[in-house]
Amino acid sequence: MEILFFVVCFLASIVGAICGIGGGVIIKPLLDALKILDVSQISFLSGCTVLSMSAYSVIKSKLSGKKEIDTATVLPVAIGGAVGGIVGKWLFSFVKSLSDNPNKVGVVQAACLLIVTIFTLVYTIFKDKIATKKLKGLPILVAVGLFLGIMSSFLGIGGGPINLVVLFYLFSMSTKEAVITSLYIIFVSQIASLGTSIITHSIPDFPIKVLVVMATGGILGGVVGRIVNKKIADKTVDKLFIGLMAVMIGINIYNIFSLV
Repeated sequence: MEILFFVVCFLASIVGAICGIGGGVIIKPLLDALKILDVSQISFLSGCTVLSMSAYSVIKSKLSGKKEIDTATVLPVAIGGAVGGIVGKWLFSFVKSLSDNPNKVGVVQAACLLIVTIFTLVYTIFKDKIATKKLKGLPILVAVGLFLGIMSSFLGIGGGPINLVVLFYLFSMSTKEAVITSLYIIFVSQIASLGTSIITHSIPDFPIKVLVVMATGGILGGVVGRIVNKKIADKTVDKLFIGLMAVMIGINIYNIFSLV
């Protein structure tokens, strides 16, 4: 079983690091579909894996000394993302408390992720025809980060595709600039989410070996994905992203019907 977890997290994190979606958008619904663990365990472990991968990418970016992001934009968005991570964790607990059936929250997550994925796919296909904006101002930047952090934490995907769409449209970022910025947002929102789980004693029971294996796969996938990202063109990243979104739509539709 541990080998399966490693392979899923390793491959998902490669793609996640290349596309800037954190890998959780693949890990979470795929593990839901396999039904090896319950929804709460998968959400938590997926978030930890994404945190491991994004931590590597962010630290590596800092150590490289290259100015890959616009700090004036990213910092307020990241702060909002941290607060959103806390709110999203609370929202997950609230939705879970509404039913004795743990699969109900999984259905809600899968439905939300399906909507986000379809919207992202449509936008990515037609983004060359859509005029983008260049938003500025501290309140707006924090609000955007808050929204992305809530989505990241509640869905257990680390931010995923919605980050890129928002960064493309609202801030007119290039694909690779949006990728590294997205990973920064994922990093801070997942730290906040994990911290909330620790403080509120809401960490689900899970095999420690699985966490170690998944986190290792996430970090190694991040290493490989970052190398590949530097060697391929933006257009190639976009094509990979579109193909991935199409696959994830199918998996989320399956999860909705299988968890009901």
